[in-house]
Amino acid sequence: MEDPDKKTELVLLACGSFNPITNMHLRLFELAKDYFHETGKYKVIKGIISPVGDAYKKKGLITADHRVTMAKLATKNSDWVEVDDWESSQSEWLETVKVLRYHHQKLLSHDPTNSLQNALPLTKPGRKRKQEPNRHDPIKKKNQSSDIKSVPQVKLLCGSDMLESFGIPNLWKLEDITEIVQNHGLVCISRAGNSIQKFIYESDILWRHKNNIHLVEEWITNDISSTKIRRALRRGQSIRYLVPDVVQAYIEKNNLYSPESEDRNAGVVLAPLQKHESDSKN
Repeated sequence: MEDPDKKTELVLLACGSFNPITNMHLRLFELAKDYFHETGKYKVIKGIISPVGDAYKKKGLITADHRVTMAKLATKNSDWVEVDDWESSQSEWLETVKVLRYHHQKLLSHDPTNSLQNALPLTKPGRKRKQEPNRHDPIKKKNQSSDIKSVPQVKLLCGSDMLESFGIPNLWKLEDITEIVQNHGLVCISRAGNSIQKFIYESDILWRHKNNIHLVEEWITNDISSTKIRRALRRGQSIRYLVPDVVQAYIEKNNLYSPESEDRNAGVVLAPLQKHESDSKN
């Protein structure tokens, strides 16, 4: 019999540019952890920061090596949040759902009761998944489903802006949104009074899986953003107390943000939009 007092273990995954990482990014993890622990049903065992690769082609995006280094400096003193550079090291841009799958499979491979050989890959609802290179064929076992339940769940941690970006045409595939909210789940940090609940109500996909979307209200408001940090740096203004001191020192040492860096990828179509346009032509 299952222990009724046993808490579900969670891994919180945050994907994004982190250009640069700010104190707000770090606060998202703390807010989400407090929320889940206060329910008494969950135990957050790890937080993962996964910076996007250079192939994302976002305007003003500096190279991944600098963004990963800053994230590692920012989390150096954390005993539970770490940086993973797998996504950023890929030569091509990866959909967020693929990053979630990667970390899910990684947890399976590290669990003594599971292996990649006996793990069922997460499939897109209603569609047969194509075989991917280097992926083992699943071997079904009688106790497989109960084994997989023992593996920590990976949930996507985001702000309300990312959740609302689901509504931007061609930025996300509908089947990817479905897989994220159905198979993994979302943890969305939103400001008190934000209309994110209305956005979920107006989306059939999100409404269908609303029980797997956790809304965490941020009562101590924090309006820091990477965009505002870069703007301040271009204007020679102080960013102290907006980013960790070690991140500020690294930015100044390497002179990372300037009008020239902000023009990087100017006029280039964002990778997901490029991919959707290419797919629609095929």
